[in-house]
Amino acid sequence: MSGRNPIEDLAHLRHEFGEHGGVNMSVESSSTFTVIDPETMPDLFQGRAGPDKGCYLYGRHFNPTVYNLGRQMAALEGTEAGYCAASGMGAISAVIMCLCNAGDEVVASNAIYGGSYALLHDFLPAKTGIRTRFVDITDVDAVAGAITEKTRLIFTESVSNPTLRLADIPKLSAVAKENDISLVVDNTFSPLLLSPAVSGADVVVHSITKFISGASDVIAGAICGTEAFIGELMDLHMGPLMLLGPTMDPTIAASISLRIPHLPLRMKEHSERALAITSRLRELGLNVCYPGLPDHPDHELFKELHCDEYGYGGVFTLDVGDEEAANALMSCLQNEQRFGYLAVSLGYFDTLMSCSGSSTSSELSEEDKESAGISPGLVRISIGYTGTLEQRWTQLLAALRKTGLIQG
Repeated sequence: MSGRNPIEDLAHLRHEFGEHGGVNMSVESSSTFTVIDPETMPDLFQGRAGPDKGCYLYGRHFNPTVYNLGRQMAALEGTEAGYCAASGMGAISAVIMCLCNAGDEVVASNAIYGGSYALLHDFLPAKTGIRTRFVDITDVDAVAGAITEKTRLIFTESVSNPTLRLADIPKLSAVAKENDISLVVDNTFSPLLLSPAVSGADVVVHSITKFISGASDVIAGAICGTEAFIGELMDLHMGPLMLLGPTMDPTIAASISLRIPHLPLRMKEHSERALAITSRLRELGLNVCYPGLPDHPDHELFKELHCDEYGYGGVFTLDVGDEEAANALMSCLQNEQRFGYLAVSLGYFDTLMSCSGSSTSSELSEEDKESAGISPGLVRISIGYTGTLEQRWTQLLAALRKTGLIQG
């Protein structure tokens, strides 16, 4: 069990009041900013002045509202600094392009979100010459063996999408440090639950779109790391977050900022629902995977690293054998039982379901899916907290019976 509760750091963070004394920070929607003293302008362009000194230049560089959300994300993750991007993929792309040059290499988990896989496997090699070696991230020796003199970073998800395997961040961090490279961790599945930076990660990224937003109404991302690294991302000459322009809208930043204080309540409810439902599914003898179950291969490691107040997360998988059975189950759950929605994404207040192999992991080849442990009938379920637990269990049970996955 981790001794750190991120919500205490958030509560200790300096509160930003509104322009006229409002309890909520004002939204700064300006695209450009004035300076009082003409000498400040060259200081801004040369990096001698910035948001830490209350100085702003241009909306694609730093914005006060987005900067405040970045401070909240840094407190959440236990890093020196943070800043936000227009999407999780924008955040991941900026980090990789900041740490790598043409011809460099990445060692990455072979079980990651399909968009991240496509970026590393297809886009970056073709457009930049940055190549990736994919490995089983739970095999630390395999990770170490894949590192070459060209490797600049290890990339993994704290909890793999969709296989729900846990990366051993302390051991991966030791491997990264031994080879003088960076460890980058996508913590989208487990905000509050896991603190990768505290466990040794150099950079933590998020798709804020998911659990942190909680309403599936925005697209947003975040990067947490050292002040120096955030500065590199925003450098006027070589900073990918500045020059490529995946800029977060300050209105979205303000909206997300107001949701973070109740993130602990939401994560607890997601986790409690997931544990209750998966425990019952296991009793029925179904092939269910959830880190909170004692038979999960990484259960003990999760217990060691997580903040137990928030449980084991709101995502589980149910393997029903093949895609036809998966589609029949999801169709019944959505269209007959109203258990949830057949949709990609996760972290919504209602339940979302998808067959990973034919949706969010479809970018992987059949061989790569098999290697990653993504079977054709793997249904990923992001459990919501609407309705009552017993209501949702009754709906799920009825669908399992209707589709022949259980008898009686």
